[in-house]
Amino acid sequence: MRAVRLVLLAAGAALCWVMVDGATRLNAVTGFALLSPLEAWFHYAVALLGISVGLFVWDRRPDSRAGVLMTAGSFAYVLGELNVVFPLSALAVTAGLATMEIGSAIFGHLVLSYPSGRLTSRLERGFVLTAYAFTIVYSIPFLLFDDPRAPHDPDVWECPFCAVPYTHVGWHNLSGTRHTLDEVMFVLVVLFLVLLVRKLVRAAPGARRVVLPLAAVTFLLGTRFAVQVGLFLHGSSTNFWTSPAMFWSETIGVLALSLVLSAGLLWGGAGRGAVADLVVELERTPPGSVRDALARTLGDPSLELALWLPERASYVDREGRPFELPASGAGRAVTVLGAAEAPVAALVHDPVLLERRALLAAAGAAARLALENERLQAELRAQLAELRASRVRIVAAGDEERRRLERDLHDGAQQRLLGLGLALQLARAQLGQEANGAAEILSEADAELRAALDELRELAHGIHPAVLTEQGLGAALETLAERSPVPVTLVEMPEERLPATAEAAAYFLVSEALANVVKYARASRVRVSVLRLHGRVLVEVEDDGVGGADPSRGSGLRGLSDRVQALDGRLELESPAGCGTRVHAEIPCG
Repeated sequence: MRAVRLVLLAAGAALCWVMVDGATRLNAVTGFALLSPLEAWFHYAVALLGISVGLFVWDRRPDSRAGVLMTAGSFAYVLGELNVVFPLSALAVTAGLATMEIGSAIFGHLVLSYPSGRLTSRLERGFVLTAYAFTIVYSIPFLLFDDPRAPHDPDVWECPFCAVPYTHVGWHNLSGTRHTLDEVMFVLVVLFLVLLVRKLVRAAPGARRVVLPLAAVTFLLGTRFAVQVGLFLHGSSTNFWTSPAMFWSETIGVLALSLVLSAGLLWGGAGRGAVADLVVELERTPPGSVRDALARTLGDPSLELALWLPERASYVDREGRPFELPASGAGRAVTVLGAAEAPVAALVHDPVLLERRALLAAAGAAARLALENERLQAELRAQLAELRASRVRIVAAGDEERRRLERDLHDGAQQRLLGLGLALQLARAQLGQEANGAAEILSEADAELRAALDELRELAHGIHPAVLTEQGLGAALETLAERSPVPVTLVEMPEERLPATAEAAAYFLVSEALANVVKYARASRVRVSVLRLHGRVLVEVEDDGVGGADPSRGSGLRGLSDRVQALDGRLELESPAGCGTRVHAEIPCG
């Protein structure tokens, strides 16, 4: 491909030299001041600069179509003037008329797709296709009817050989068609300006900074061109197609495009100072802030950092949560840092940063050690998250097992004992009072059976009360308060149902706290409050007992603390001697 680009550069240089020579000869032979020798040199030197910059961009960024478009547009810019510089050559006239407007469409394509060279929306693609089709349609009438060698009316169209007004049947037939085509051209120019503004408004901050210089130059040129076309359509006699303003605006426009693309390349290769500052900044950057430092260095506030975990063979964010890289065509670019088989991290960023690959690579290399530390911390966070999730699963499995045992006791053992009690009552009734003391034995057995049944019910209630599952936390706590030997006041209860894990944790917290009050506190009253606030359940149990509770001396409070912490909650115990005990817990219930 490099040989192809060298051939194109040589061809462009030769074409521009031929155009300069042809314009100079035309000026000397006809005396028609289309371009002075100095203007011709400047005009085609700028065109050659555009070709050179396009080939340079093509060589440096083969993945981008910007260089190809710049090269093609510059060639079309020169070829579109062949019919004016060589009006006596049929081949030159045909080539010039066929390409007279295609350069504008190519430059429009370049501006709308800059810097990647790829159009990002269906609307832009539709406009560019329409513009290319229009340039073909626009040239057809000229190819059929226009002949620069014949004299024309100088007020109608430019002609260096026009000596006297001349009526050309084909040309007059073309004038109405040309007016219609110019109207369409005016609409396309205005639409192009609208799309250009839309591109700027919708661009990310980093992309906007890159596109803005090129867009500003193009917007000024497009606005001037639209105004002049509008004046021409409304009958202005100004022949702006060959006016000095048209010449200088076109020439300077191509020069500006070339300089902006060159500046874009220089911008893309710059950044050594920024990388040096990044190295210094990373020395004092706390863990978890590497992303912010990279975002400032690369100038992309939207930058996201994905850390690679080899054990999982997947990416996570800095909190250890799974991170999915965006798919191709999602409007985001991905730069992987490190070897492809063993990456360290990936940067998800604005696609415009692909124009600064050197800066991306340098910043990634500078941040390698910090990213390794960040990855280790993310791995620890991921392991901690897995541990928490496993604790939650264990608590949930324990609660489910409690519910199963409660159901089994209620539906199995309790029902069998009730059936046995009925059988004893039937036996006693059939034996009557004169059964040699058997009736008394049956009565004692029935009493023992009833006691065992009560104990079994108490055990089932302690394992997992059915009322908690069926009616919710409020009803379960009311039942618990009624069964407590110490008076319990329920200050506040949630009206709505809570998640099952949160309800179970709150219930067993209150149950264990009331059991401790009965056993150790010697309290006269207990206040219980359960409140749902900002996605958390606040549980508080307060008594007026002797205080001095110590979680380390019993397993009950430790077990409750483990249950609450497994749900990512928090448990506090305040129990000063002689001042009662206060148990406060916060349990997530999002």
